[in-house]
Amino acid sequence: MTNLYAQCQSLIGVARNVITGTVLISLAAFTVQDTPQKPDESRFTPIVVSDNLDEPMVFEVLPDGSAYIIERKGALKKYNPSTKSTDLIANIPVNTKYTSAEGVSREAEEGLMGFTMDPNYEKNHWIYLYYAHPTEKKHILARFEIKDDQLVESSKKTVLEVETQREVCCHTGGGMTWDKAGNLYLAVGNNTGNQKAAQTDERPGRASWDDQGHAGNTNDLRGKILKIHPEPDGSYTIPEGNLYPKGTAKTRPEIYSMGHRNPWRITVDSKTGYLYWGEVGPDANEDSEIGPRGYDEMNQARKPGNFGWPWFVGDNQAFPVYDYAANKPLAKKDPNKPINESPNNTGLKELMPTAPNFIYYPYGVSDKFPLVGSGSRSATGGPVYHRSDFKAPARPWPAYYENKWITADFSRGWIMAVSMSENGDYQSMERVLPSYHPVQPIDMKFGPSGDLYVLEYGSNWFRKSENSRLIRIEYNGGNRKPIVQVSTDKKGGTVPFEAKLSADGTKDFDGDNLKYSWKITGSGAAPKTFNTANPTVKFDKPGVYTANLTVTDAKGAANSQSIKIIAGNEPPKVAVSLEGNKTFFFAGKSIPYAVDVVDKEDGSLADGKIKPDQIAISIDYASEGFDYAEVIQGQRSVDASTQFAVAQVLIGKSDCKVCHQPNTKSVGPSFADISNKYKGQPGVTEKLVEKILKGGSGVWGEVAMAAHPALPVADAETIVKYILNSTDKTLSTLPVKGEYTPKIPAKDNGKGTVLIRAAFTDRSVSGNKAIPAQTTEEMIVLRSPEINAAEAPIVQGAEMKALGTAGLGFSVVTFANSFLAFKEFDLTGIKELEMNAAAQKREGAMGGKVEVHLDSPTGTLIGEKSVEIAPEVDMAKIMAELESQKKPGETVKPPRRPTREPVVVKIEPTSGKHDIYLVFKNAEAKPVEPLMTLSKITFKQ
Repeated sequence: MTNLYAQCQSLIGVARNVITGTVLISLAAFTVQDTPQKPDESRFTPIVVSDNLDEPMVFEVLPDGSAYIIERKGALKKYNPSTKSTDLIANIPVNTKYTSAEGVSREAEEGLMGFTMDPNYEKNHWIYLYYAHPTEKKHILARFEIKDDQLVESSKKTVLEVETQREVCCHTGGGMTWDKAGNLYLAVGNNTGNQKAAQTDERPGRASWDDQGHAGNTNDLRGKILKIHPEPDGSYTIPEGNLYPKGTAKTRPEIYSMGHRNPWRITVDSKTGYLYWGEVGPDANEDSEIGPRGYDEMNQARKPGNFGWPWFVGDNQAFPVYDYAANKPLAKKDPNKPINESPNNTGLKELMPTAPNFIYYPYGVSDKFPLVGSGSRSATGGPVYHRSDFKAPARPWPAYYENKWITADFSRGWIMAVSMSENGDYQSMERVLPSYHPVQPIDMKFGPSGDLYVLEYGSNWFRKSENSRLIRIEYNGGNRKPIVQVSTDKKGGTVPFEAKLSADGTKDFDGDNLKYSWKITGSGAAPKTFNTANPTVKFDKPGVYTANLTVTDAKGAANSQSIKIIAGNEPPKVAVSLEGNKTFFFAGKSIPYAVDVVDKEDGSLADGKIKPDQIAISIDYASEGFDYAEVIQGQRSVDASTQFAVAQVLIGKSDCKVCHQPNTKSVGPSFADISNKYKGQPGVTEKLVEKILKGGSGVWGEVAMAAHPALPVADAETIVKYILNSTDKTLSTLPVKGEYTPKIPAKDNGKGTVLIRAAFTDRSVSGNKAIPAQTTEEMIVLRSPEINAAEAPIVQGAEMKALGTAGLGFSVVTFANSFLAFKEFDLTGIKELEMNAAAQKREGAMGGKVEVHLDSPTGTLIGEKSVEIAPEVDMAKIMAELESQKKPGETVKPPRRPTREPVVVKIEPTSGKHDIYLVFKNAEAKPVEPLMTLSKITFKQ
């Protein structure tokens, strides 16, 4: 019954069209659906289980809530839920380097890479580790016993060895999982050097760069997913159902699937037996003669198969074998009958047809899977959720996620739920907890309690990160804690003063009645308590106070939030004044600005006691969709002294920190190194913007820089300017008075915002170190003068209509006496409104008049314009005429429908901010008859 109400409401919403005969309703629309409702995100809570980790790789959770975690450099650790501590269990000697042909030692991806617990761990206490041997060129799968929270080294049984090369990086795999029959699956990376698009270097002495001898070789374990059955004595047997039967010449019977570049976290669906994994693909951003652009893959294997690498990627897009000696691409392989003719191939020459890939996506926006986003990519993988996998779980995830694959991307930091049909075909995907942003999720699985655990590797590559941690995401299907929001009208002042505390914004998702309890403490004063939501508090003694609000719902669930108030130091006053319009910016037209600062204790800008260079002033153009609120929130708590506030927000929201840090080298160079190398070079901004958008390699090392083709050019330019100036401490602010001329970057749609921001931090009160400094900032946001009508915050009597092609947005269909309104728009200097409005006969439109009113639908009329029914364009007639005029053999393309001139409404001179109402009228139209369709409004000077 859950969807019936929504369906009825939807039908009511189209009733007007039903009357006009344009929509037919099927009784099937009333079919009651039993599909579980998607749970509200407020029911999920990410909780930090263990932090302060050093390159964590894989974890496992025990029934008592403890967890084992391995780290790349060799550490095996255990989290203890009783003590809340994470303790070292053992250090496994491992190799973490490779030595290049030039004799240079570099950091590799290897080390302690894989970990799993035996299915009967509670009885035998066996674990399996997959690691790089410390001195020999091989990876080891070994079994150990855990006893009294210690690794028994004498219990080691070497189960399997994989021969490797250490001449060049990369790709080691390391994911492990089990099926119901007790078979162990192990993902093994291709262990091949990255060069060109696919690695097919057949020259003598270049075997480490030829993946035809690794991933494409049926007689090599690299670039494979293996399936074995571990035996009690530490050996293994070959189970039925692998790719090649045991005894097949030139094959390894352990191979379940082949043709992998870097298969990562693998999982077996407990119901279907299907295998799922993330596959990290090649780096090319564009198609070229040497192969297609790169794709990462989220894959599914319903049976053993060949997944095509190094000859195919994505939906069987083919790479030619590259002739490095002649420096040219050769022929492409046939996916139905790939032939491995490499001299480095020791296996079968004729391979199985390539298996179909499941989900695949490039650096740019994916047409087929647009929700995955764009930019750096590194498909991780994750579990398939079944409630039946858990015995009496304390907090099982809701039925909505039953049978769905919960998968993550390491670089993009998202988690997706992939829905599939009964036979496993892809149906759809959706974000899981969009507000949770894991920092490089490297492993993910459900624990025995039913919670989803996410291991976050952290932002630094090959070294410890402060933000590496293990997260537990709990689902609460019952009563939820209140969400508490606190604020104050004064964050400080000269004593005595009064501050009004506010609980506005506090809410309870269950609709419970709430009780409020404020407690104000600090500075040696007796605590004060209040039991109202918005009390007024008097502060008469200097010091730092904490106002803590605890909110309790009717069922006893409570939550708290605090705010600090500084007594004895008046916050400074910062004012930004603009000449001209204060709502819109106009490209190419200068914006005169001035900043003024007054502080009760420190003086003012006018009297010279506050110096201009003490005020942080920044002006930025940000692309469409930039959330300027994050600049304010971020700078209040982090840094109020920089003109690069917008750039820092953009970097924080992007994948920049995956590879770069401000002052220290990660997998890529630091911002300081980039600045020192490029600053001052002619054309460097444009050069680096292109590098961000298109990617590249070879300048700073072997690791390629990811392409970001979907990043707005304006945002890339803002980031580059920040990076180039990151080492110059004298560029912390702009002049306190000046002009800024907005310039729309190339390829930007011009629909962004101009952010003008000023911030000042005063000095702590002289003679009293206990009273800290105060920061005040003001930001003015100027928006594009081009507005989508569907964005109007007030709509009455009109309807939204999707534009012709998916993803283009909405237009507004208006009716008699309907109106739209925009809040607090400044009309200073605005002479006319240009509207993309049309009354089309084929849509049943009647035409009418649009009126522009101030502050209400009946307020002052400042402009009006009639919109007549547009004459119909006979496209068939136009096409016939073109056909009659064509020359012999010429093909006539259908012409585009003629563009209609916009409707221009002249308005009377108006100054200041007002609510702007667009009212649509036609006294002769019936209530169900549309007047016109409106898609865009441009305010013009």
